[in-house]
Amino acid sequence: MTKTGADHLNSLRDGREVYVDGKVVEDVTEHPAFRQSVGVAASLYDLHTDPVLGPQLTFESPKTGERVNRSWELPTSYEQLVGRRQALMKWQEPHLGFFGRSPDHVASCIAAMYMSAHVYDEYDPARGAAVRNYYEHCRDNDLYLTYTIINPQADKSKSVSEQADPYLTLGVVDEDSEGITVRGAKMLATSGVMANEVFVSGVQPLQPGDERYAVSFAVPMNAKGLRILSRKSYEAAALSTFDNPLSSRLDETDSVLYFDDVKVPWERVFVNQDIGMLQRQFHGTPVHVYQNYQCNVRLLVKFQFLAAIAHRIAEINSTLGFPQVREQLGQLAAEVGSVDALLHAMEVKGYKYGEYFIPDPALLYSSQVLTQQLYPKVIQTLRELAGGGVIMLPSSADDYSNPMLADLIFKTQKSSVATPEERVKLFKLAWDAIGSEFASRHLQYEIFYNGATFVVRGNAYRTFDWGRGAELLDSYMKSYDLPAAAR
Repeated sequence: MTKTGADHLNSLRDGREVYVDGKVVEDVTEHPAFRQSVGVAASLYDLHTDPVLGPQLTFESPKTGERVNRSWELPTSYEQLVGRRQALMKWQEPHLGFFGRSPDHVASCIAAMYMSAHVYDEYDPARGAAVRNYYEHCRDNDLYLTYTIINPQADKSKSVSEQADPYLTLGVVDEDSEGITVRGAKMLATSGVMANEVFVSGVQPLQPGDERYAVSFAVPMNAKGLRILSRKSYEAAALSTFDNPLSSRLDETDSVLYFDDVKVPWERVFVNQDIGMLQRQFHGTPVHVYQNYQCNVRLLVKFQFLAAIAHRIAEINSTLGFPQVREQLGQLAAEVGSVDALLHAMEVKGYKYGEYFIPDPALLYSSQVLTQQLYPKVIQTLRELAGGGVIMLPSSADDYSNPMLADLIFKTQKSSVATPEERVKLFKLAWDAIGSEFASRHLQYEIFYNGATFVVRGNAYRTFDWGRGAELLDSYMKSYDLPAAAR
């Protein structure tokens, strides 16, 4: 059967060990810290059965014949890649791109691992089989996955094996005929509370002596010994949907995962204590490119939404005719347009990886370098357009229950094109996107989700075609020399 929202909610009532505010969470689908956001995530699956959207968002599993989300699709042509992207954009719209770990993100990672299964075969045929089987398991059950691929920060001047606690960072404690046993922490399990399983790996460089930490595997979120430590819930702190329209419903949460001697069966182990293979997994295959291509799709939807807020602010304030405001909006339009153009271009310049069609890496990383700088700039543009409008707002929706206050709100929240309530509603939304604690988290997330700036720029440097320009440079320089008289 095609997975529905109700199916996903039921799958989360699995006894997982989630903690927030010092207490264990009995049911993430009902807890006030998570229930609204979990509900939005679950509702994505209900789109699969929509008579109009369903056929676009899903494809038929070659193994079961059931319809599953197209995030699991393995494109073999440019046209198929574009069709998949169009489906993912539709799937982003309910959460406006604010779910950084929506189900299609890690699905893209696992799908690319399947495309690269021959690389795992070269490392260990049993690991290659594990990758293939896991992809099919996730695809056919339409699982929602998160991942943890970053180590706790701790003492950055030391390698992971040199930390005071050798199991601060997750590492292998033991292995036997059944699998490996792991202990330690990983971060940052974004959307972990609403996911079915977690893919655990590492993208940070390791040194000789760090082999025990060079592992990749997957386990269910209710694995015995796995503790999920949620950050503060912005959803729980939201006064109401009217006052906090984004954070009340779109707080995907982030969590530190602590593995207290968790047993991982061999059929879920993809890399075991091998530093070279751990790095090859991401950068010697299309995995890193394909999963971050999905990020570009998501971020475009989010930018389009933020640009719409900016334009609506100008309309509400009757400043749309001001030349300086049109200049700001024109700059914003160009910036969002560049993200759109790069996304299309990386598809046009895509290449064949075996039988599969993959986006162009150089343009992908170009986009990531630029969007890392653009997101703070877009937020600043919205701040400048909004001015004091996002501050001079009613303290909460409860102000409207006081007739005297409601009358004053009506008198002071004026617009020539909107009612006072519509004006407050827009500026409450704008503040939740640019100035609330929820907004600050998103600013930090969009700057760092794909790595520190030097890492992202390093990827752009590594994949850029320096040779083409060098040929032009060398050819032209050969066409002239010092004048004979100057020698």
